[in-house]
Amino acid sequence: MKYKNFEELQCWQDARKLVKDIYDLAGKNDILKRDFGFRDQIQRAAISIMNNIAEGFDTGSSSSFVRFLGYSQASCSEVQSMLYVASDVGYVSQEEFKNLCGLTLSVRKQIKGFIKYLRNKAN
Repeated sequence: MKYKNFEELQCWQDARKLVKDIYDLAGKNDILKRDFGFRDQIQRAAISIMNNIAEGFDTGSSSSFVRFLGYSQASCSEVQSMLYVASDVGYVSQEEFKNLCGLTLSVRKQIKGFIKYLRNKAN
């Protein structure tokens, strides 16, 4: 299937859901609301995932897209690492941690698979 818009990509759709979930968490958690640095960093990292997918999609070349997908994949790792911090300092419950880490891992696996597909297609 040939995608016409980045919005059609499942990895972008799931990254968008992750951003929403991170913002929802930050909006309802009183302690997290006050930790501006942490809150802003995890939100920026989550946004970076979906934005780099979108930006890379429109670069016009598979090699550039793969590079941007790599940035997205790295941002997934950043979000997951920050979720460990959030869990360790009590910002999130174990259930919230499990759900958000699961979604982050799913997005990372989708991106990794897409990178592999694009590299194989180029060869």
